[in-house]
Amino acid sequence: MPAPALLWLVDADAVADDDLLRFRGWLGPGETARYQRFVRAQRQRQFVVGRVLLRLALSRLLGAAPQDIRLEEQIAKAPRLIAPAAKGGLPGFSIAHSGRWVACAARTQTALGLDIEMMDAGRDLAALAEQAFDSAEMAQWQRLRMLPDAQRVEGFYRLWSEKEARFKLGLAADGHCVALPHAELSVVLCSELPLDQPTVEIVTLP
Repeated sequence: MPAPALLWLVDADAVADDDLLRFRGWLGPGETARYQRFVRAQRQRQFVVGRVLLRLALSRLLGAAPQDIRLEEQIAKAPRLIAPAAKGGLPGFSIAHSGRWVACAARTQTALGLDIEMMDAGRDLAALAEQAFDSAEMAQWQRLRMLPDAQRVEGFYRLWSEKEARFKLGLAADGHCVALPHAELSVVLCSELPLDQPTVEIVTLP
């Protein structure tokens, strides 16, 4: 039976600069080149934390040291696992980031799509909806606009997160998606196969 999905969350701002420098040594050549192309320091931090978190999750699933996990960059796609070889098929994984938070989901025997979004009530949600949502999503958004403020904001970001998670996975409308509770974030995990309800675990990098 496949293992439950791991869903780990890290406060990237809490990672010390010395640790970030150490973790950069875990990156492969393609990852290092991509890291160097980021202009903003926050995006560099998110990238390093995300790749370390992914290696830790894959280490749990594959029984390998995280520093021994090799990843290959792909254009406009998640990285590809190069080594070690995975018995019984490649594990599925997905990385997401928003603000100070970085998240990673991983599980054996199924592809995953993960999205997290900081829930900001101060943004112009109606304008964002007009830009991002298709007609079916707009119909859902119009119903949400009748709700009290907190429920409307939560509902908007739930729609947005699911749209992004489905896009990462390439899921059709009948895919399997679950929303997970968090005080600051909208968190949605989508899968090709049905998922047991995972829990969001906040972790500290070693």
